[in-house]
Amino acid sequence: MYLEMIKFEHSIFALPFAMIGMMWGSRAAFGHPWPGGWTLFWIVVAMVSCRSAAMAFNRIADRDIDAVNPRTKNRAIPAGMLELRQVNLFFFASCVLFFVAAGMLNPLSLALSPVALGVTLVYSRTKRFTPLCHFVLGLSLGIAPAAAWIGTTGKLELAIGAITFAVLFWTAGFDIIYALQDEEFDREHRLRSLPQTIGKASALTVSRVCHLLAVAFLALGGWMIHAGPIWWAGVLFAALLLTYEQSLVKPDDLTRVNMAFFTLNGFVSLGMFAFALADQLTR
Repeated sequence: MYLEMIKFEHSIFALPFAMIGMMWGSRAAFGHPWPGGWTLFWIVVAMVSCRSAAMAFNRIADRDIDAVNPRTKNRAIPAGMLELRQVNLFFFASCVLFFVAAGMLNPLSLALSPVALGVTLVYSRTKRFTPLCHFVLGLSLGIAPAAAWIGTTGKLELAIGAITFAVLFWTAGFDIIYALQDEEFDREHRLRSLPQTIGKASALTVSRVCHLLAVAFLALGGWMIHAGPIWWAGVLFAALLLTYEQSLVKPDDLTRVNMAFFTLNGFVSLGMFAFALADQLTR
């Protein structure tokens, strides 16, 4: 029930990009892409615990909304599978584990951990007052590669910034697509999203611009860290998948939103990690 509540499988979105940040940071700091098992372990723990805290907080904050939305009424709290106190306990335990993991990495990771956690938590509230909430969600995932870079090197450098923006715009783009399903519900319950604010057609246009920017920042990131040809093949791979994703959804046809949202974006993140890993191992 806990794994279903936090949608553990959605870690597939941010974790591969965190691994890219770890490899790139290790290459920059130590001349090779492997920072050691200790660093890898605590980066994974930090990523999973931070995301678990964010998802639990989201379920707590949205429990009343989830209960009246036909798409979400079967989630753990409104369906009665978990009590509120259980989810609160899970949330606080995840926060503690995240801070422990950050402290195990290095002092800068620990110092910045409240900022990282705060960004991931604030998304749940932004839906109440701004249609730009998709970009806040994008930032919460986008900091993953930068956080992994810091966890590996103990410092933050400009080189990882492009991938942060790539993940930000990629996430915002697919979250806008996902939000198309709730346009009418959001309008009735005074929740904010781009589809609710500017309509489905215009929101899809913004989503497509976001994905164009995501590809551009993936390319810029590769250029900044002097990636090899395999990385550039990965950028092309991502561009083709995102183009196909956008072709699946139309303002008057949302039947393939789930495929566009989860399946293809899972391939994007795992694919980019595979290309990045191969690029690092052949250098």
